[in-house]
Amino acid sequence: MSVTPNPATSGPLTVETTVGPGRLSVDAADDPRAVVWFGHGAGGGIDATDLAALAAALPALGISVVRYEQPWRVAGKRVASRPAALDTAWLETAAAVDRIADGLPVVVGGRSAGARVACRTAASTGAAGVVCLAFPLHPPGRPEKSRLDELLTPQVPVLVLQGDRDTFGSAATVSAEVGERANIRVVTVPGADHGMRVLTSSPLPAAAVRDLVVSSVAAFVDGVV
Repeated sequence: MSVTPNPATSGPLTVETTVGPGRLSVDAADDPRAVVWFGHGAGGGIDATDLAALAAALPALGISVVRYEQPWRVAGKRVASRPAALDTAWLETAAAVDRIADGLPVVVGGRSAGARVACRTAASTGAAGVVCLAFPLHPPGRPEKSRLDELLTPQVPVLVLQGDRDTFGSAATVSAEVGERANIRVVTVPGADHGMRVLTSSPLPAAAVRDLVVSSVAAFVDGVV
């Protein structure tokens, strides 16, 4: 693995992996107490609304944000790589993230497919906690294709932010499936779909959804570091 340029600075950083170059975007806090490392979903990139909101807001709260663009996305492909390749790229980038963290605790996470990667690899990356934004519990209309085992994999604290209109598994469904697992907390995002989008008739406007996501993640990080 090679990293270009120096990952101590903010900005886009290219990380070479065995499945192709990925890219880190760093939004650094002036005096950070922790780093949160996010991956994106299969249908979009690091500019997703919730990821962008977290990158914009958390540094002012003392939390540096690192967003990872998977090699398939950097290469301009339209279809995401297989889970094994996603995990490989993520794990081979962990050393670069550790250099950015410089001894600070790292919380991993992501939206949708990125959350799955973070859960599957949490032990290998030594994560202090896991943040799941819109965890895809199952494909839409296919509840029998459950990915619950992935969500239950981390032994560290897990925060799940899930919309109650998410067709990949609503907040109520995720909560019911998780049950009484002490290390997993599910936060309902009222009116939100899988992309954290809301309708004009939803109980929370879009700005309030962003605020809920940011405040929930900030509180979770404070609780695990």
